[in-house]
Amino acid sequence: MAQIGKKLFEHLKSKEFRNYLASTHFWGPVANWGIPIAALADIKKDPKYISGTMTFALCCYSLVFMRFAWKVQPRNMLLFACHFTNEGAQLVQLGRFMNYTYSEEAKENKQ
Repeated sequence: MAQIGKKLFEHLKSKEFRNYLASTHFWGPVANWGIPIAALADIKKDPKYISGTMTFALCCYSLVFMRFAWKVQPRNMLLFACHFTNEGAQLVQLGRFMNYTYSEEAKENKQ
């Protein structure tokens, strides 16, 4: 275990890791994490505030950028994880929107 810790510490001190931390390959995905964090925070809120159009657009956006993160060389797994998380959160929100808008209860309440 100590050997693994020492190897990790050496990697964190390396010039390559410092260069990675100073790159857009790192900071782009870090800044982008605000979108899935906001979507996850909104899961407990009232579904009447969900925009179906925007949620669908964010689902498409995340699908496109998941593919981009996978295809770009070198692969950007941090960006992939961000968009994978966002896709899941947006699909949950889209399900909540559909349920709220098109369920039998919603139809009864509107009449």
